Amino acid sequence: MTTTATSRSNPDLLTGWIDREQKRATAGRRDATPSGRGVRFAFYGRMSTKDFQDPASSYHWQREVALGLTAGRGTIVAEFFDIGYSRRKAWDERPQAAALLDALADPDRAFDAIVVGEYERAFHGNQLLHLAPTLERDGVQLWLPETDGPLDHHNPTHRALIMMLGAQSKREVQRARFRVIAAMQTQTREQGRYLGGRPPYGYRLADAGPHPNAAHARWGRRLHRLEPDPATAPHVRWMFAQRLAGSSVANIARTLNEMGIPCPSGVDPDRNPHRSGDGWTLRTVAAILSNPRYTGRQVWNRQRTDHNPVDHQRSEVHRWNPAGQWVVSKEMAHPALASEKNFVTVQAIRCNPTPEDGHARTFLLSGLLRCGHCGRRMESHWVHGRAGYRCRHGHTSAKLPRRTLKNLYPREDDLLTSLTAHMNRSSRQGQARWRPHALAPTEVVATLRENQMTIVSHGNAWDLTLRSDRQ
Repeated sequence: MTTTATSRSNPDLLTGWIDREQKRATAGRRDATPSGRGVRFAFYGRMSTKDFQDPASSYHWQREVALGLTAGRGTIVAEFFDIGYSRRKAWDERPQAAALLDALADPDRAFDAIVVGEYERAFHGNQLLHLAPTLERDGVQLWLPETDGPLDHHNPTHRALIMMLGAQSKREVQRARFRVIAAMQTQTREQGRYLGGRPPYGYRLADAGPHPNAAHARWGRRLHRLEPDPATAPHVRWMFAQRLAGSSVANIARTLNEMGIPCPSGVDPDRNPHRSGDGWTLRTVAAILSNPRYTGRQVWNRQRTDHNPVDHQRSEVHRWNPAGQWVVSKEMAHPALASEKNFVTVQAIRCNPTPEDGHARTFLLSGLLRCGHCGRRMESHWVHGRAGYRCRHGHTSAKLPRRTLKNLYPREDDLLTSLTAHMNRSSRQGQARWRPHALAPTEVVATLRENQMTIVSHGNAWDLTLRSDRQ
């Protein structure tokens, strides 16, 4: 009777008993490992979709597999588990994996080997083949469930297994990606569904009813749609009207700044922590005027992410897709802020890049000049019928003019004349000797680019230095 009463008053007794049994079983497995000869393991695991997976469950099942592999052979003494990082990212681009790599080089590290619970969670494509030499150099083994022990990347059978597992991991990602892309294309085109991301400036999110998937609906997930934001939608309509009336993008941006209208990142700073939010720029206005979602149609696939072409794991670059690759809803998906006719008309308004005389402008020193006052790269500028360069020290046409440093306008022909004379007489010790004859302008430019030099202009004077983007 006393035991029953105590059990009812303390519901943790059963949990405590199970924990003690687990520790007893673990101690038994430890005792099976010869003292002083057991392998010390570092466990590595990973999960990517943290919004749709339980981190605790994913961690524990991967660790249980690793414990089964190491039972009687050693003990896990260190753990590294990445959450929210794709397998396509290289190890040095995942925080915990990068920490594990840093620990490899430490001669006093606490582990002798690495164990993973599932190959596909840890590696993608040829990542392991690239990592194997590093592990061998540092004298660290890698244990895989598929090899039931340490991996020997010199063993032909193990190498074939690695290649197969890598291809399988890559195929799993590609198959899931293709299925998701096909589904998103259909949802956009046929349903006009809002698929996430930041709402365009001028819109806000509104509830669009329960999720069409019954299971998701039972879990409480709901759809969303775009609706005009009363505070910002009028500014979008005004921008399109001004552009149709003949205003330049720079004039629209400058007027918005003069009126004190907050820019998109200023309106929503929490979702734009990577932007300053200090004012409108030409790019911001141009991006709004070129966004087809303001016509009321849902548009998807305007942007893509390119990966390293060798193994698709590094150097992610976001690029804009041509209009032919966009997916557009068949029906109107939300209230329009610009009619389709006006939107198409605005896209046709362009500054003519071809000069009136029909001749293309050539700037031989483009990209080679920096301002000696502010350090900015100088922009090419055709003035008075000749090539030149200018620096406005950060001022743009979207901002009110302010008195700072005087604008810099060096002429290209003056620079080339001075540079040619300098190169012809230059023979300082430790520098390459310039050719003794008079150099043509193209030879001067070729020499600068070959030696990776930059011209730093101070107005009437200049000097040469190594390119700052190389330092």
